[in-house]
Amino acid sequence: MIGDTYIFRDSCVHRASPGRKILSLIALCTFVALATSWPTLAGTSVCVALLYRIAGITISEALNPIRSMLWIFLAVFATHAILNGVDVASLTVARLILLITAASLVTMTTKTSEFVDGLLVGLRWTPPWVPADQIALALSLALRLIPLTRLTLDEVRVAQRARQMDGNIKALIVPLIVRSLKRGDELAEAIRARSHDPCGERRKQ
Repeated sequence: MIGDTYIFRDSCVHRASPGRKILSLIALCTFVALATSWPTLAGTSVCVALLYRIAGITISEALNPIRSMLWIFLAVFATHAILNGVDVASLTVARLILLITAASLVTMTTKTSEFVDGLLVGLRWTPPWVPADQIALALSLALRLIPLTRLTLDEVRVAQRARQMDGNIKALIVPLIVRSLKRGDELAEAIRARSHDPCGERRKQ
């Protein structure tokens, strides 16, 4: 089964146009990537936290993406601390956490179908030879598969912990790769079963 990170709530964030949410996320990611001071990141974090509150998403739900990626944050911090110093490492990890939190808010408040519709609206001004439908589908799948891969990693980690194989990296990575490939096959079969041909549809218009 293909899961979904969407969390149903009745809020203005959920009802907002998917196109606006995607554009806002792009703008926020650009702003955060260029931010070089802690006050700027702190102010942006407050705004994101406020949006989570307005969306009605609990603290536990909001922290789920962060918990599952702690080891990645530690690896990034250690690498930057060795190469660039602790200050740069701290700022880099803070940026990364903020970006992931903001992206998770969009995926938690937007259905996959809304993603596709929003992306199609943004691509409607492209020339006819640009496969806008395929681009929208690919981006929406990518946005969904990233958190799904994170959830799969959590499930595999719990299973390996039950088998007392916490320190075995191979036992963690191999099942993750196998399940990810299986999910990709399921997606491909689902698309083929629906005779989905975005390019053909666009040529007819």
